[in-house]
Amino acid sequence: LPAAPARTRERFSDAGRAARCRTIAELRAAAKRTVPKPIFDYADGAAWDEVTARRNREAFERVTLHPKALTDVSAIDLRTTVLGAEIALPVIGAPTGLTGLQHPDGEVAIARAAHAAGTITTVSTMASCTLEEVAAASPAGRRWFQLYVMSDRGLVDALLARAADAGYEALMLTVDVQVAGVRERDVRNGFSVPPRLSLRTLAQGVTHPRWSAGFVANPRMVPANLGWEGSATATLASAVNRSFDPTVTWADLADLRSRWRGPVIVKGVMRADDAARCVEHGADAIVVSNHGGRQLDGAAASIEALPAIVDAVGDRAEVYLDSGIRRGTDIVKALALGARAVLIGRALMYGLGAAGEAGARRAFTILEQELRVALALAGCPRAADLGRDAVS
Repeated sequence: LPAAPARTRERFSDAGRAARCRTIAELRAAAKRTVPKPIFDYADGAAWDEVTARRNREAFERVTLHPKALTDVSAIDLRTTVLGAEIALPVIGAPTGLTGLQHPDGEVAIARAAHAAGTITTVSTMASCTLEEVAAASPAGRRWFQLYVMSDRGLVDALLARAADAGYEALMLTVDVQVAGVRERDVRNGFSVPPRLSLRTLAQGVTHPRWSAGFVANPRMVPANLGWEGSATATLASAVNRSFDPTVTWADLADLRSRWRGPVIVKGVMRADDAARCVEHGADAIVVSNHGGRQLDGAAASIEALPAIVDAVGDRAEVYLDSGIRRGTDIVKALALGARAVLIGRALMYGLGAAGEAGARRAFTILEQELRVALALAGCPRAADLGRDAVS
């Protein structure tokens, strides 16, 4: 009899909720139940009619796998090498802004989850936790810093110095947010930074008590690295347009390359000619990404743009794929088309919203397990050996 309450507590703990989710789609459904609608929509939504967000998923469905027969797949190897060092699986945590709105542990929880999985976390300029907090929470793990170029170049210099001092090994420059995309779910929900307290907001809090308890105990309402605390409430789009520099050009990439001592990654590249030019300006890696459909609606799916960019870059830089990863088979397809690794953003946000750090860990576990099965069934025991003959 005494064991029954313990089993009940385990069932309703973060670990119990996470364990019951068998797919990324189930993590999404759990997050939708757990966090208020405006917060869920902020993570889940995309620009305008959300055509590109849907296209990211539909394009994966159009890629066909061609499995090899009679191959020994008794030992599956997920390891790959990224920027000169090995990771345990070819899945990297993408930079996601205001992650602490999903759960107060935010980027700290994601970093711990990524490092437990043997891979890398990328901390956004717009992170809810400071660069130093994330570094202190998982000091032995690999960390990258994602940079938006701000109009205040003194702030950019300070962020670069802080990232270097805190041991971030690579700089990821995101180049597809010249201005903020129009995410109409956020507009309809009145989503703002910091969130406005209204009768509607209070009602959402009452119906989502777990989220509300965490929010009250440790609110993470604004980007922690930008000094926005105490600033006036504004829509996220207006805050971005006020703070980000729309005049960024190739000269800025060259300048950042000259000042950052570690590897430089450029994220948000969707054209082969741009990818080649990034390499000419010193980029060590390219992230093929349409920002998950959150910026320019109507853009191509990232997986559609990947092969031409891989061909244009050749062996001069590594190429990663971001946007739309939900299944292990998606990872197989991306690797077969030339990506060294993939980045996941929404999958981690769903896990975080559903069950905090346990949910983020579960997202990595789900994709790892699916990838193992997919590689075995594809007749390719080593993820790093996938080639274009595996797909069409």
